[in-house]
Parts: sequence; C-alpha cells; structure tokens
Amino acid sequence: MKEIRAYVQPHKLSQITMALLEIPGFPGMSIMDCEGFGRERTEHSQDYKPFLVKKRLEIFAPDDLVEIIFETILRTAHSGHHGDGKVYILDVQEGGRVSSGERDKDLG
Repeated sequence: MKEIRAYVQPHKLSQITMALLEIPGFPGMSIMDCEGFGRERTEHSQDYKPFLVKKRLEIFAPDDLVEIIFETILRTAHSGHHGDGKVYILDVQEGGRVSSGERDKDLG
C-alpha cells in the first residue's frame, strides 16, 4: 500500500475528483486546505506573505492502483503555469480500521 499526497490548485479540485472517481476501485481520499511555497514565490509590496493557497489530497491506495492515480492527478492538475502543484508517493507500513480494530498491511 502507498500514500499518494498531492498539493494542487484549489480551482482544479473538482476536475481532479471527477477524474479519480472514474478509476475502478478508487479507494477515496481526504482533502485539506494548506498554504506554502516552493521555488516560485509571489511578490507582495506590503505585508509580505510568500504563501500560496493549495489543496492537499491524501489517498491511501493498493499498489496496483498507485500508478493510474498518480498519472491521473498529474494530467488533470496540469494547467501549464508555475505553481500547479506537486504529487508524491510514500510507502505505508501498516494501517488499521478504528471501527473494527482490524489491522492489516494491505488495508484498503
């Protein structure tokens, strides 16, 4: 199992969500508001704040879905402008369901 973590432009969220829902067996995702900056920074003359608003997506997926989810996010989030976002794939050691107490290395 892997975690796919993506930071994307807020206006792309609906389009990304619709594309991900078309993937058979898509496991779901969590969305959070966040702010940050990378190499590209905004220029403000007063009250300098380099932070840009993004949406953070967290998706825990079985290994066989990771590549299609990753590629779908990259393709759908792309606008051709700086600051479109980033997508990461992280290893997940183990997971557990709070409701049942079930613990599994391949918990989906």
